[in-house]
Amino acid sequence: MDSHERQTIAGQAIYTKLVSNWWIWKCPTPIILTYYDRHMSDNHLDVGVGTGYYLVRAKYPSANPRIVLFDLNSNALEHTMNRIARFAPESHQVDVLEPISLKGHAKFDSVGINYLLHCLPGVGISGKSCVFDHLRETMNDDAVLFGATILGRELPRSWVAKKLIAIYNSKGVFSNRDDGLVDLKGELEKRFRDVDIEDFGCVATFSACDLLAKS
Repeated sequence: MDSHERQTIAGQAIYTKLVSNWWIWKCPTPIILTYYDRHMSDNHLDVGVGTGYYLVRAKYPSANPRIVLFDLNSNALEHTMNRIARFAPESHQVDVLEPISLKGHAKFDSVGINYLLHCLPGVGISGKSCVFDHLRETMNDDAVLFGATILGRELPRSWVAKKLIAIYNSKGVFSNRDDGLVDLKGELEKRFRDVDIEDFGCVATFSACDLLAKS
């Protein structure tokens, strides 16, 4: 396992624990759940699944959705698979910083990347923006990409949030010290015509659709 993969796993490992810090980031859980309810299709890919909290509670558009899970952390995949077993989900151990092959599988109409970007190694959003290119390859033309990420700059942070971000960056749990709102918007707008971003505390929630032609 190389250092890149170890850092990615470290960034996701915190979500295998029963830890909830939403009050520190000042983005109430129902806000993110609303994004799932609004954007999730019945042909959905969820990337960086964490504990599966939102997949368990989301309002699905049909009784039998196609749900596929991508995560580098096998514990997270197994845990979430068990929690949403009623949908017979499919799971794959995938590093989204590397090109993704669907191996003949159909593309998706929605892709969720909730609380993923701040865990990925890279300097700033631009340093990890290849994830958007790789996920584009999994999306149908009219699909939507949505999620939330904790930003390390450009948004107000309490002293507790600043301290926790510093600690998590030093431990390799987060890699978001240089992640900012302007870069997030810019990188999404390079790839999608319709981009919507809101901020709550030090969290940016976003949705992006209508794929731009590749340059």
